[in-house]
Amino acid sequence: MNKDFKISVVIPTFNEVSNIGMLVSKALPILENYAEYEMIFIDDGSTDGSLAVLKRLHELNENIKYVSFSRNFGHQMALRAGIDYATGDCIITMDADLQHPPEMIPGFVEKWMEGYEIVYTVREESDDETYFKKISSSFFYQVIKFVTDIPIEKGAADFRLIDRKVADYIIQLKEKDLFLRGVIPWLGFKQYRIDYTPAVRYSGKTKYSLKKMLTLAATGITSFSTKPLYMSAFLGFLMVGISAFYGLYALFQHLFNHNVITGWASIIIFTSLIGGIQLMMIGVIGIYLGKIFQEMKGRPGYVIQDYAGFVRGKQVFSNSEKYNYRNKA
Repeated sequence: MNKDFKISVVIPTFNEVSNIGMLVSKALPILENYAEYEMIFIDDGSTDGSLAVLKRLHELNENIKYVSFSRNFGHQMALRAGIDYATGDCIITMDADLQHPPEMIPGFVEKWMEGYEIVYTVREESDDETYFKKISSSFFYQVIKFVTDIPIEKGAADFRLIDRKVADYIIQLKEKDLFLRGVIPWLGFKQYRIDYTPAVRYSGKTKYSLKKMLTLAATGITSFSTKPLYMSAFLGFLMVGISAFYGLYALFQHLFNHNVITGWASIIIFTSLIGGIQLMMIGVIGIYLGKIFQEMKGRPGYVIQDYAGFVRGKQVFSNSEKYNYRNKA
């Protein structure tokens, strides 16, 4: 098998000091079978000493590189930064907690060499997952499937391989509020699916809180669909229709049956329902306006405080006017 190509492995890291060393010890023997490789850790504002570990690892092996954010910018933006800086012919993204087994890397590469430009994974349910995690994950994908036109599969993970060509298109995307699980199927290309069961987390606890999960869901919906806006409009028309029908019914009772419809409770409930729907519509519109506002400010998607293994290369400007330092090819 021809291995004369370069592999980039991008690993977002947030307070994973106890996992980084074990991940490197498992991944290096696999990556060293290839002509060229690089492991790029994106330190997403860790506060537990992860950056110090990455600095020591880089001193021991120049193929281990890192980019350190000035604060926490989020998992999706860390993935984006890794793709920005990667120079490999193919790029593999994976988490640092060892739930994405490095042993699967050769299988990814094999499918890539067969001509697949994206090799993605879908998680199978694990006995180690909590009931809440299973239910919330299932609900998340059902909602995404209902309100968007992007075929995001249930259990889709950020553990994948993408071709250099795919990475270049991702780099061209101007949006800073990225949802890569939606971007990947949106891009198209020739894709291959691999099902896998997540390994047990080696150490520590998941960094994905309920708040982050809800934020990710909102990002996914607003990035790929305007259906919530249409649904709000539909609810508005529906309530207008119900109100008109109720008004005509009351008028009919008064004119022909000489009855006056009474019942303060029903009126209050109906008024509260209309008010709640109106507030919901305003909230949906507000989310979209907030997203537009964030994008229009033109701020960079992430800010870097330190890096190693890279040289200052061509200065690349996007709409966010950020600097992109790339390896020498």
